[in-house]
Amino acid sequence: MRVPLLDLSEQYRTLAAPLAAEFAEILGTQKFILGPKGAAFEAAIRTYCATPHAIGVSSGTDALLAILMALGIGPGDAVLTTAYTFFATAGCVARVGAAPAFVDIESATCNISPAAIENYLRQKCRVESGGAVVNDRGQKVRAIVPVHLYGLCCEMEPILALGREFGLPVIEDAAQAIGAEYPLGDSIAKAGAMGEAGYFSFYPTKNLGAAGDAGMIICRDDALAEKLRLCRQHGMEQRYFHRFVGGNFRLDEIQAAILDVKLPHLDGWSAGRRSVADFYTGELQRRGLTTQVTVPAEPYRSRGLKNHHTYHQYVIRTPQRDALREHLTAREIDSAIYYPLGLHQQECFADLGYSAGDLPETERGARETLAVPIYPELTRDAQLAVLDAIEEFFEQPTPPRAGNS
Repeated sequence: MRVPLLDLSEQYRTLAAPLAAEFAEILGTQKFILGPKGAAFEAAIRTYCATPHAIGVSSGTDALLAILMALGIGPGDAVLTTAYTFFATAGCVARVGAAPAFVDIESATCNISPAAIENYLRQKCRVESGGAVVNDRGQKVRAIVPVHLYGLCCEMEPILALGREFGLPVIEDAAQAIGAEYPLGDSIAKAGAMGEAGYFSFYPTKNLGAAGDAGMIICRDDALAEKLRLCRQHGMEQRYFHRFVGGNFRLDEIQAAILDVKLPHLDGWSAGRRSVADFYTGELQRRGLTTQVTVPAEPYRSRGLKNHHTYHQYVIRTPQRDALREHLTAREIDSAIYYPLGLHQQECFADLGYSAGDLPETERGARETLAVPIYPELTRDAQLAVLDAIEEFFEQPTPPRAGNS
């Protein structure tokens, strides 16, 4: 049977009636930008994330761009982040004229390594008398951007501690992790709500997806929130009077309405994804395949968190990744590689001076990781088809080497 990586059709059928009602209302009022639907969705996100400010924007990419602009990050600055993420994380840093400073990931989770952040700050940086953190390229390090990859929060406690020690704001890239929880001290914190600012993407394939591009910024600081609201519409407060140069980063009413309808279902959908993930992991273990395939780590599961992982993707690892993918494709099982090349090795960042081997765990992840189908409505028969195809591949007398059939 054919198994798609993602199928949104069942989700749409379930919500077709309330979505149609929202569309009709918006078309009737002709309020398309910065209207009541956007305000209502911002209020819902504030409640969901337990944060005082939520600023709707046009995409996850524009969310980070607006945050960097609002913080005044630009030429001569560097932003510390991971090379194992979607391009936008580093691309936005470059777009404001700053330089991404990449550190390695943890092998188990593919999330940024707190130890690698600490090593960079202590070994490649100096703290000047005024408190500026300057790296070995003469750039001021201005922020840390951890990425909560695949729906799992980074190990935030040590990252936040390093941010406080070095005076660096922590900006959470929670584009793939809305609703994910982290055991912060004696409390439970949601992805995006732990640093100075956090942001989400509502690209259609996300756990909470719009019908196009959309995003959201959350933060606690009143002054930063005010600046972000201005930044999303060209730095304009009074019409045609601009306090600073911003951008056109506004969330439109149709996307906000769609997302507001969907948000109450998000935790249930995340539970459905975890159910699929649990079945995959349990069956891979039961079938004795975890000697050939590494299953996703769940470091916070034992802490009693409801949303310890939201499984935007279910990513397995094997040195035979490319051959396994070819085998799955032949069996009509969709899969995807997130990501085939570390950002430090992308052509557009060649001037940063990174070489092969500089980030070994990032490079190994790029060779070994493979996402297999996962979404709440994925049937048990489809899940078994995925597992059977994986088992069939490894039962071959001599599993083919990567890149060969």
